[in-house]
Amino acid sequence: MKLIPSRKTPEVRAGNMSVVEHLTELRHRIVICLWAVGGAAIAAWFLYEPFVDLIRKPYCAFVTQHPTLAGPTGCDLVFTSPIDGMLVKMKTVLFIAIGLALPILLFQLWAFIVPGLTSREKKWSIPFVVSSFMLFVLGGLFAYYTLPKAFEFMLGFAGEGIVPLLSFDRYLGFVFFVTLAFGLSFLLPVLLVFLELVGVVRPETLSKYRRYAIFLIFLFAAIITPSSDPYTMLALGIPMYLFYEAAIIIGRFAKRRSKAS
Repeated sequence: MKLIPSRKTPEVRAGNMSVVEHLTELRHRIVICLWAVGGAAIAAWFLYEPFVDLIRKPYCAFVTQHPTLAGPTGCDLVFTSPIDGMLVKMKTVLFIAIGLALPILLFQLWAFIVPGLTSREKKWSIPFVVSSFMLFVLGGLFAYYTLPKAFEFMLGFAGEGIVPLLSFDRYLGFVFFVTLAFGLSFLLPVLLVFLELVGVVRPETLSKYRRYAIFLIFLFAAIITPSSDPYTMLALGIPMYLFYEAAIIIGRFAKRRSKAS
């Protein structure tokens, strides 16, 4: 039995597949994704310690700037169950592995969609993968650098005389969720441009409903950010709005090029 089944059939190349062939293609892509994550997990295991030190830095920076709000352990994180340390390490390694394998995962997603697209749409494969990966990383960096401000709002909200005791599991879960929320939100322009290219929406439509889009973007930012502080909401909402405008510009440019050709 092959570890990665073959899928290069003439039907697949032509984009004319039956339901069974679609399922075979999906299985092929999933197997590749699992191997990619598994291989990345080996490297992620050795990156665990520096990664944990990196994501603790925002909290340590907050503790340094606000020593009166520091807990009894300073910026050291705690766990309350004998198995918490092992479980959190496994989850962290998996998170790192998915991040390392993300370019391959995105390419496999696009490759699964490609047979159903036209030749003009297929040429966007590499830009799709590269731009999606770069925007996701950019969103993660935005999340990382807004964490100290988020901590300042959340941990100082309870008032004087009350200090936090953050658990390892809860802190990592919070950081992962914020990073994922920012990373996925920064993929908005890729989604919009893709919908424009395949003709689902038009740049004129996006421009016409700009006011509603602004409202929905900031409503989404307020809901998706777990800290619910205005700084983090603006840090997510403003780039998403700028990406929305960029998608309109790219869509208009692509439309003009399509008419010219």
